Amino acid sequence: MAEIAHAAGVSLATVSKVWNGRADVSDRTRDRVEELLRVHGYRGRRQWHTEAAGTVDVIFSEIDCAWEGEHLRGIEAAAHEAGARVVVSSLDRGETARRQLLQRLRAGRTDGAILATMTAAGPLVAALNRLNVPVVALDPLRAPAGDLLSVDAANFAGARAATAHLLELGHRRIGLVAGLDQLLCSRARLDGFLAAHDEAGVPPDLDLVEHGEFDFPSGIAAGGRLLDRSVPPTAVFAMSDYMAIGVYEAARLRGVSVPDQLSVVGFDDLPGARWAAPPLTTVRQPLREMGALAVRTALGLAGGGVLDTQLVVRESTAPI
Repeated sequence: MAEIAHAAGVSLATVSKVWNGRADVSDRTRDRVEELLRVHGYRGRRQWHTEAAGTVDVIFSEIDCAWEGEHLRGIEAAAHEAGARVVVSSLDRGETARRQLLQRLRAGRTDGAILATMTAAGPLVAALNRLNVPVVALDPLRAPAGDLLSVDAANFAGARAATAHLLELGHRRIGLVAGLDQLLCSRARLDGFLAAHDEAGVPPDLDLVEHGEFDFPSGIAAGGRLLDRSVPPTAVFAMSDYMAIGVYEAARLRGVSVPDQLSVVGFDDLPGARWAAPPLTTVRQPLREMGALAVRTALGLAGGGVLDTQLVVRESTAPI
């Protein structure tokens, strides 16, 4: 630490403050000292968790649905198996939450950080890198930068299987409720949708593509726009279960029966999918397994990866 203080041109006390996460250091000085600590391999104090295999920080942009709950079930199970602690944070309070998180992590009280369902880039990742904290992107919204390890699902293959299922049932006017264009999973699922059409020799009707925001209200709105066409689709593939259930509601409001008049496929296989009326045909993402793999990757026990998806056929699809 004395060598780092000399190299940074600061006092030993200042290095100690940075190492222990104290706030009374300027940002410029903190960045310079943190970079030197990272280069020298310092990770901070460990007193409060020396008996455990480590501590894993799980950072969400927000926690508001079953999606995050399924990830957390897998994360908790894998951490328990490894003898590690889990600390969960949400950044939905904006800059205040991010500043408090980094202040705690500057004390070195983590062995790895999982960025769950968020953009794995920007100031947060840069700050974690300066702190020499291993970072894993779990289901990243955009392609991770550089050599950042990630855990994801086979979005392309899942969407191709969902679309192929509808084509095999004889549907040719297949509507698509897509996600936001800039999201990594949306682009992969769109490519899978198009690939299934290409493999079947059936041109996709791109006029039957609507966009939602992976939630129930946008599913109702997008489903309504599709069903209000002069010639509506006979089937809809929605890129999330929540949007698929929204399509259910849009159909109910218009007196359209699922699956007799409209087949619907979702994506995720969240716990509620099997209890929908009718039970939803969907693509199962291994959300718990993804969370578990993210923990093992953060602890240096695995190297990330892409996990298989699986089409689960229930009662919301039928031959045309």
